[in-house]
Amino acid sequence: MRQHKDMPPEQQKKALENDPQFRNLPPQQKLHLQNQLDRFNNLPPEKRQQVLNRMDTFGHLTPEQKDSARQLHSQMQQLPPERRQAVRNAIQTLRAMPPEARQRQIDSDAYKKQFSPEERNILGGASKLPLAPAGPNGPEAPE
Repeated sequence: MRQHKDMPPEQQKKALENDPQFRNLPPQQKLHLQNQLDRFNNLPPEKRQQVLNRMDTFGHLTPEQKDSARQLHSQMQQLPPERRQAVRNAIQTLRAMPPEARQRQIDSDAYKKQFSPEERNILGGASKLPLAPAGPNGPEAPE
């Protein structure tokens, strides 16, 4: 996506449609990817950059880390929206800390009062993944 980010949307779509892997996908998956490209192109520039940064980070994860990130994402999606936002905010706070301080924060009395054991488990898992830098408009992982 990064290599085509500066192309006009129509050229991006043509590049996608000409991609051999894309051509071999089922029609429903093709439509899903085309819709994702449309959503990406409708984001403000800073949000597009955040998406690209997350994609770069995800691309450098080991297969085990990718599985863990997917599992954390699934767990996050099961949280009510207000709790999901609270966990995202905590992930942003954890990103600003040195790795050795993250678990101490998660185990702190304040976090034990603020977050359920399930939410602290998500925070612990996210804190063990290489985290992309937080964007200027808030947290972006693990999505």
